[in-house]
Amino acid sequence: MSRSFIRILLMLAIGLAFAGCKQQTLRDDAGDADPTGNIGSPLVRASPADVYIDLSAAYLREGRLTEAFMNAKKAVIVDPKSSNAHYVLALVYQSLGELDAAGASFRKAISLDSRNPAALNAYGSFLCEGGKYDEADGYFQRALKNPLYGTPWLAWHNAGRCAESAGDLERAERDYREALQANPRFAPSLLSMAEVRYGTGYYLSSRAYLQRYAEVAPHNAQSLWLGFQTENQLGDKDQMASYGLKLRNKFPDSEQAKFLETIE
Repeated sequence: MSRSFIRILLMLAIGLAFAGCKQQTLRDDAGDADPTGNIGSPLVRASPADVYIDLSAAYLREGRLTEAFMNAKKAVIVDPKSSNAHYVLALVYQSLGELDAAGASFRKAISLDSRNPAALNAYGSFLCEGGKYDEADGYFQRALKNPLYGTPWLAWHNAGRCAESAGDLERAERDYREALQANPRFAPSLLSMAEVRYGTGYYLSSRAYLQRYAEVAPHNAQSLWLGFQTENQLGDKDQMASYGLKLRNKFPDSEQAKFLETIE
C-alpha cells in the first residue's frame, strides 16, 4: 500500500471525507455545522448524489477501490454540479495513483463551490505532495477563511506538514500551534509538535507534547521511537528503557524497532 494511499485513508478517518456530508446538504442554513468540516456554501440542498458519495467514501476507507470508484462515478453522473461528488472522485483517483485525473477532479469540485473547505484542504495536501508548497498553502488559507469550516485544525495541521516538508520549521511550528489552539486534543498536531520541538533541541518541550499526545491517542511506533530518543537526550534511562520495551513488544516488525535493535 502506497504512502499516498495511507494518507488518504487517514484523511478520511479524521474527517475529511463524507461521514456527515449528507446531513449537511439537508440544511438550508449554517445553524448546525457538520463536525467533519464538510461544509461548502450555505443554502445547499440535498443532492441525489449523496448516497453514492457516502458509499464511495465508505469503500475508500476500507480500501475497496473498485467499488469506491464506481460509486464516485455514479455520484458525478447523477449530479454533475455536486462539488462533493467531484471531491470524492478526486480522492479515489488519488488513491489509484491517477494524479492528473485527481487534480482535474479537485479543481472541478472547487470550481463548483469555491468555499468548500474540505475540497480546498484536500487539494492543498495534494499540491503539497507534488512539491508545490506555496500554491498548496494558498488553498489551506482559503479553507480557513470559511467561517463555516467545522474543523479548521485539519487545515492548520496540513499547512504545518506542508511547511515542514518545505523545510520551514518555524512556520510549521506556528501552524501546528494554530491547530492546537483550535483543538488542543488533536493527536496528529501534538505528535508533530513533539517532533518539531525535538528537532530544534527543545527536549523538555518535546516530552511535554508527547505526554499530551499519550493522553488522547494510543502510542504508535513513531511516537514510541520519538519518546525513546527524547528521554535519551534528557538522560532519563528508565523512561528511555520503558519506551524501548513498548516499541519492541507492540511493534516488533516496525522500522523503528528494527533500528532500535541495532543500537542497543
